Amino acid sequence: MAQPPARAKARVSDSRIKAVLGPTNTGKTHLAIERLCAHSSGAIGFPLRLLAREVYDRVCAIKGADRVALITGEERIEPKNARWLLCTAEAMPVHADLAFVALDEAQLGADRERGHIFTDRLLHARGREETMILGSATIEPLVRALIPEAEVVSRPRFSTLRHNGARKLSRIPPRSAIVAFSAEQVYAVAEMLRRFRGGAAVVMGALSPETRNRQVALYQAGEVDYLVATDAIGMGLNLDIDHVAFAGLSKFDGVRRRRLLPTEMAQIAGRAGRHQRDGTFGTLAGTGGHDAEFTAEEVYAIEEHRFAPLTRLFWREAEPRFDSLAVLTADLERRPDRPELAAAPEAIDLAVLKRLAEDPDVAATVRGPAAVRRFWDACSLPDFRQAGVDTHSRFVARLWQDLRGGHLGGDYVAKAIADLDRPIGDIDTLQMRIAAIRSWAYVAQRPDWVLARDEMAARARAAEARLSDALHARLTERFVNRRTTVLMKKLGPDAALLPVTIEDDAVLVDGEPIGHLAGFRFRVDPQARLADRKLLLAAAERHLPEVLNARGAELLARLREDSPPLALDGVRIDWDGEAIARLQPGRSALKPALILDPSLVSLPAALRGDIECALTAWLDASLAALRPLHQLQDACSDPAAGPELRALLIHLVEAGGILAREGSGLDRLDKAQRERLRRLGVTVGALDLFVPAMLKPSALGAWRALQAVRGIQIPAPVPSMPPVVPLSGKALPPPGYRALGRQAIRHDIGEKLLRLAHHTRVVSAGKPFILDPALAVSTGLSTLSYAHLLRLGGFTASVPRPLADGVFGPPQPPRWRWRPSHRAPVGSAKPLPTPAGAFAALADLVR
Repeated sequence: MAQPPARAKARVSDSRIKAVLGPTNTGKTHLAIERLCAHSSGAIGFPLRLLAREVYDRVCAIKGADRVALITGEERIEPKNARWLLCTAEAMPVHADLAFVALDEAQLGADRERGHIFTDRLLHARGREETMILGSATIEPLVRALIPEAEVVSRPRFSTLRHNGARKLSRIPPRSAIVAFSAEQVYAVAEMLRRFRGGAAVVMGALSPETRNRQVALYQAGEVDYLVATDAIGMGLNLDIDHVAFAGLSKFDGVRRRRLLPTEMAQIAGRAGRHQRDGTFGTLAGTGGHDAEFTAEEVYAIEEHRFAPLTRLFWREAEPRFDSLAVLTADLERRPDRPELAAAPEAIDLAVLKRLAEDPDVAATVRGPAAVRRFWDACSLPDFRQAGVDTHSRFVARLWQDLRGGHLGGDYVAKAIADLDRPIGDIDTLQMRIAAIRSWAYVAQRPDWVLARDEMAARARAAEARLSDALHARLTERFVNRRTTVLMKKLGPDAALLPVTIEDDAVLVDGEPIGHLAGFRFRVDPQARLADRKLLLAAAERHLPEVLNARGAELLARLREDSPPLALDGVRIDWDGEAIARLQPGRSALKPALILDPSLVSLPAALRGDIECALTAWLDASLAALRPLHQLQDACSDPAAGPELRALLIHLVEAGGILAREGSGLDRLDKAQRERLRRLGVTVGALDLFVPAMLKPSALGAWRALQAVRGIQIPAPVPSMPPVVPLSGKALPPPGYRALGRQAIRHDIGEKLLRLAHHTRVVSAGKPFILDPALAVSTGLSTLSYAHLLRLGGFTASVPRPLADGVFGPPQPPRWRWRPSHRAPVGSAKPLPTPAGAFAALADLVR
């Protein structure tokens, strides 16, 4: 085994070495910080960049940022006059001349992947005046064997840790951490907590330190009451956790899936309790047929902090020779010569070295000690992406192509960083980009690798910060329901005590939207789960009446304006798109009953009555176009009209002022009754009886609304009411029109054309006559539709004899006769194919 350098050995006899060992929550890290600040210089090595950053901020507050350095693989803040260094274990200077040196979590020397690093720091990192080793009590026998001169100090836990069994997720108390051992399980638990408890912060090893900090801050600030994490939580994160629930008790350690060791369980469970506040731990029940359970022996070991001591630490030569790749590999694979140490399993850096050394093209470029050392530095690049040996080897080989010739090009590094600097995508995509950018941050920190080191390092840090912000936003968006969180926190015994505000119809509880006002109805946010609805309604119930009263007064004022902003939509009367009243069938077809919407029931009775009166007046004004029908309805009750006329008027009112003449009972009226009908404004046409005032869009729209109240659906009226409109297929004609095959003609225009035809008939003194189709064509009526109308009016055509052979000229037009006794019933004529030419079409109708 390689021995410490002579300078380090000389300092050992002068340095006071103290091993402070004990379980979590014993104040070991706090003691180390106090001792660091008490010396003129010093360094502490931590297992995580996150911890190094946390302590760096604390020491900066004591000593000043210009005298404190942060040194990690991906980030280096090194002021010129820095005297106190906070580092990761890999980045801490082993042989620097410092008054104080400390190593945190020394028991990680037994870790398969990084254990040899901690073992080397345990053996070689020494302070000039004081050295402190922090760790679990399980490492005590090895400390005594490897460093016999060390003073071992045991510290008891400040608080008590107790097991409280298995609990379902719905019964996990607030300020708890749920620990899972896969990303899928972390996401599943966090999603359930979002639904039932308002959300959770998420902490995983795959997150960047910045994102973990933001998520931890979310939990520490109390914005969420739950933390879902992997076993990364067990490594020194100081959080206000009262309870730790294990979602499982086994994990994949890179080689196989195994049950957690009792020491690992204790490291995680020890996060519960802070300073002198006791904590509890247990398991998560109700997850299926594989619910995790602690054994009695494990519970005893965790509660009493009694664990089997470590028997060995992993070791690897920290200062290998660089004569050649073979010599370097041999030194790294050399076995230790002490029984307390074991050869470290093949780590990723050694696996990459051996993989690339087998490539003749790569091996041929590594000649001489300087090249071998530089090549080993490249192979030591951490696999932040967790991509495995093959993928990571290809990445290192690509880097080596540039490094063997000098430095990496600034453009190449800048482009690689820019390609990753895209804060879009889902959680997994952002995590992969952050892992990749951490690799480039590590590369940019090497002054012998990148020419523009400071600029590239700043770009990498900025890109990682943007990606971390985006990832934090995605995690919060997915796993935090702020509305439910606020309700769970602020509800207490009385929902009415919740602070409720209204902004632009949005109802907010303590700033978080829980629903919105639609008209006079409070609508709960559709994203709220069913259990929340009662809470939300209770919270709003005591605060909304005054707002609704003000809104009712506003509605009444608008109703009293000349043009209130209301709309009649079917049977609903809407204000700002929300129903405030409904129409129901009344005593007559022209008098619907107006019923206020139930949402107005919370208004005072007097205000509600005023609104109802104002709505009734508005409705009467909206239906004013139906006044001619009201006159007809009034005439129905006049005994002087006679039963025949009264029956006809009733049918005419029920038909909306337009009634087919056939079967109307008109032929039963005497001359006086016909005159009375005319004075009422009813036009008696050849085909229909109609009130001309009802052939307007406003009148037809009002009539359509009344029909909807009676449950009768009729087509919408044509806004401009042109003389002729097209018809498609079997569609019904719009109200106010008569169907003529593929066209429909307005009733008054059809009557005008028929009267013109009758005038021509009278002038002809009973002889066959010719009709000029010019007027019909000018209205837009086709020849076929015009012929259809004439047939309905009782007109028939006779076909003239065809021209003799050899005679040329236009064909003679058909001659018409009126034969009322043979008139087809109204609507019985069938449309015929369209012939060529107007007169030819008329002739074909009588063939």
